[in-house]
Amino acid sequence: MIQDETRLGRGNTKIALFHQLLKLHIPIYTSFHGGKLELSEADSMVLQIVGIVEEYQRKIHNIKIKRGMKQAIAKGYDPTLNLSNRNEAPGRQRLEFPVEEVINLRQNGLTFKEIADTLNGLGYNVSKATVHRRYQEYESKQK
Repeated sequence: MIQDETRLGRGNTKIALFHQLLKLHIPIYTSFHGGKLELSEADSMVLQIVGIVEEYQRKIHNIKIKRGMKQAIAKGYDPTLNLSNRNEAPGRQRLEFPVEEVINLRQNGLTFKEIADTLNGLGYNVSKATVHRRYQEYESKQK
């Protein structure tokens, strides 16, 4: 709920915000309109154009990926080799830190941010998100 659409921004910012909210099917209510926001014809036309351009960019992106894969296969790349280690976590190496300490600190009522700060003080360079993720892994194993 907003007072009027100018509270969301002006120009490109407002259009981009409207586009994202409409794409996510999130209604915008204003006290100015006495309910759901009614877009002007110009705004709705711009949003349609933005949607068409976004769809076109997505198609171009997919075509580039397809072309790149064809070129890689022509040069000898075998994509089936990537399927052998799908059970292993892709991406970065897992950080090693004492999960037991996370569990103990969590049971003592500390927040994940406080736990991350504590572990950083002990020499483990971990973020709040990593601490939270490991705690969730621990809880899912307990069930």
